[in-house]
Amino acid sequence: MSPDRLIYMANQIGKFFQSQGHDKAVPGIAEHIRKFWDPRMRTKILAHLDAGGTGLDPEVREALATLRSVETQP
Repeated sequence: MSPDRLIYMANQIGKFFQSQGHDKAVPGIAEHIRKFWDPRMRTKILAHLDAGGTGLDPEVREALATLRSVETQP
C-alpha cells in the first residue's frame, strides 16, 4: 500500500476521533491503528513519520508516536 494511501487512511481515522477532543482522540487513533492495521501497514506509516510525517494531521502524528512507544516496550 502506498504511503499516500496510508496517510489518507490515518487522517480519516483522526477526523473520526477528532470530535471526542484531543485527550480521547490521540489514544483512540493509536488504538484503532494498533488493532485494525496490518503490521506491515503500521511499519510503513511509522517509517513515514520518521521521515518527517508530511501530510499527517497533528493528532495523528501524536497518536503514531504513542503507538511506537507502546509497540517497542517489552
